[in-house]
Amino acid sequence: MTAPSNASLNAVLRQHAEQQYAEELAELVRQDSKPKPPNWRLSPWAVKIYLLGGKLADGFEVSAKYIGSARLIEIAVATLATDRALLLYGVPGTAKSWVSEHLAAAICGDSTLLIQGTAGTDESALRYGWNYARLLAEGPSEAALVASPMLKALRDGKLARLEEMTRVPSEVQDTLITLLSEKTLPVPELGIEVQAQRGFNVIATANNRDKGVNEMSSALMRRFNTVILPTPDSFDEEVSIVTRRVAELGQALALPAEKPALEEVRRVVAIFRELRNGVTEDGKTKLKSPSGTLSTAEAISVLGHGMAVAGYYSDGILRAADIAAGITGAIVKDPVQDKLVWLEYLKTVAKERDGWKDLYRACMDVV
Repeated sequence: MTAPSNASLNAVLRQHAEQQYAEELAELVRQDSKPKPPNWRLSPWAVKIYLLGGKLADGFEVSAKYIGSARLIEIAVATLATDRALLLYGVPGTAKSWVSEHLAAAICGDSTLLIQGTAGTDESALRYGWNYARLLAEGPSEAALVASPMLKALRDGKLARLEEMTRVPSEVQDTLITLLSEKTLPVPELGIEVQAQRGFNVIATANNRDKGVNEMSSALMRRFNTVILPTPDSFDEEVSIVTRRVAELGQALALPAEKPALEEVRRVVAIFRELRNGVTEDGKTKLKSPSGTLSTAEAISVLGHGMAVAGYYSDGILRAADIAAGITGAIVKDPVQDKLVWLEYLKTVAKERDGWKDLYRACMDVV
């Protein structure tokens, strides 16, 4: 398979992390003189710089991919250098998949060895499948074997990514226990086994809102070191994350709109944080919380949608009317209870807040 050309990459809606940040990764490889675990492209020190951003010795600026606790990133990276797998755990929208992708891109240069966990995921997603045309014509052979992302990671000493682990059936989770314990995958049809090469490990993500879908057994949990990714600690930190990601989203989608004014970002983040936390930022007014998560990712989505509305149906400048429907849609998941929560917030908080009259009127028009 040939490498994609620059022209084809520019046409891709969303590049893999190792493609989008190829220049930064190459520069880190060039300047990285720290000890590296076997088969890692970068040292743990350089992986941390790649995730959190920073300035290299020659002044080269590495952009931040994750804004949050440096200690959590250190723990995650150090885990992957051991024989324990890594579980990124937290509420929806806390950048679990994002961190997983960038860890794989930095450590092994390949974030594509991905297994999406669903109720329909079967054991072949972790093991292997067969090219049935060749199987019928030739019988069992390595040529007829279709390697899963997990098998490829084992064979090549790379990181496999398993999304939404609590959604996969229990028998698939049990298969993972064996893989993580034995570090080998038997292929009895061929009388062989694939042993993990040095550098192999697994990054899994799980959503704590899904607890009870298919809970992980204690035996499986023991094979993982769990890192809980929290929602952003401070208002300013969340505003910084949303501002950065919305600008990137607008550029990637070539939206014909200006990036949102900081004040619009601050208003969306304030609404989401206050309803999520059940209290206004000043701590003076207690609020009811809606049924949804109101995550940072949803705030980014609301502003991205608003930019599309402003760009295609207005003058390209984001205003309250452009984001009102998106905010309401993110908050009102239950048409009865959530609508009451949202109306109460609008009438008791938004209506009385200085400079929010336009947002109050726009949201009341669509609620």
